[in-house]
Amino acid sequence: MITLYTLPPAFGQRNPSPFCLKAEMALVHLKLDFEAKTTLELNKAPKGKAPWLDDNGIIADSELILAHLDSKTNGGLYGQLTAEEIAIGTAFTRLAEDHLYWMIVASRWLNDEWFENVKRDFFSSLPWPLRNIVPVIARRRVRQTYDLHGLGRHSLAEQRSFLDRDINALVARLSDHEYIASDRMTVHDFTVASMLASGMDNQPETWVSARMNQEQSLRDYIERVQDGVGVFGRK
Repeated sequence: MITLYTLPPAFGQRNPSPFCLKAEMALVHLKLDFEAKTTLELNKAPKGKAPWLDDNGIIADSELILAHLDSKTNGGLYGQLTAEEIAIGTAFTRLAEDHLYWMIVASRWLNDEWFENVKRDFFSSLPWPLRNIVPVIARRRVRQTYDLHGLGRHSLAEQRSFLDRDINALVARLSDHEYIASDRMTVHDFTVASMLASGMDNQPETWVSARMNQEQSLRDYIERVQDGVGVFGRK
């Protein structure tokens, strides 16, 4: 039996991690039998993060999980894609995961008021005094990572301008296409739609959610993908 390890529900979402959600989408799309287990004990994760997959061996990282599932199913995810679909899909995947994602993280972790939701959903189960100490340490690490990425060195106004550029690129692409790589759903939609769902469905809204939710085309797109696969990030 395949076992997928993901984060538990948080922020009003059944699955608050876009990386966990896309791995779940791939498994369901491929009609593979699997068991999903949730955990916040990421100190026990192979690479210190979720998701990871146990399939007669451990595969950690969502992109590596998709590559493994593609190999397992003889090209069930990537085998029928055109070179153009791969190129466009990869470009938008990188936009989502290597740029947009970090602003979603920052909007949750680095806003003083919103961070109370992170402490409640991720750390409230810890015994005292760890539930007061661990969030401070974890938040400091997020801030350092965001700074090393480069986005954290910019003002909030500048970060908002970067967010606008990412959103405008996605809206422009989806104005002419039903899906991100072409007019058919591909594996790349699991990545992009999961990222957008993670950003848009935060409860309460973050500054990223508020901007994303102004774009009906993005909402229509993530619902189209989630309906098509039968996997939803929201509760």
